[in-house]
Amino acid sequence: MVRLTGKERAVGTNSVLRALSKGELSLVYIARDADPFVTRKVAIAAEKAHIELVEADSMKLLGSACGLSVAAAAAGILKK
Repeated sequence: MVRLTGKERAVGTNSVLRALSKGELSLVYIARDADPFVTRKVAIAAEKAHIELVEADSMKLLGSACGLSVAAAAAGILKK
């Protein structure tokens, strides 16, 4: 998994959904072990925006890849 640190990322379902609605993301990650009720919204929005969706092994690994000490259900890479 790519390290998602710095300003080139959106972390958390609300931030990812907001960035998707604005067309700001080039790639979206969702964690396999996250609540499907939460990640389903992100998956649907990514599909509608024609953005590639990648599953991360776990919320803990996704949070760590984002430089966080907490887990994350979703994250995205911002377009440059």
